[in-house]
Amino acid sequence: MAKETDAAPASDDAGLDDDWAAAMAEQAMAEGTPSSSAQAANIFPSFDTTGNKSSLMNELDMILDIPVQISVELGRTRITIKNLLQLAHGSVVELDALAGEPLNVFVNGTLIAQGEVVVVNDKFGIRLTDIVTPSERARKIGH
Repeated sequence: MAKETDAAPASDDAGLDDDWAAAMAEQAMAEGTPSSSAQAANIFPSFDTTGNKSSLMNELDMILDIPVQISVELGRTRITIKNLLQLAHGSVVELDALAGEPLNVFVNGTLIAQGEVVVVNDKFGIRLTDIVTPSERARKIGH
């Protein structure tokens, strides 16, 4: 399946390298600098104390029952209305996906992962092979 990406000029490759370099530097700095972990401790609640843990779990419990729609996209295609109206039982619609390519997994219309088809107890499922990080999702929104 062809991934739906915007055609990027060759100059964007340097920008991607810079993004990776910046992310790696940020991670190295976070892991190596004790002051950054001390600062993070001030921002986020501590899980060490039982009061904070139960308070956080109560807050999480509020959103755990909110339903979301998960959809898995096998592929896409474009056809004319004329061809659409000619479709009948047994018609085959060719998709842009190739056999063996990962499927896109969307939650409420947002790409969150890619995976491969599995069959479990005669039902289709998807084994996630790649999770889209929040920073990658944010970067895609900006483009």
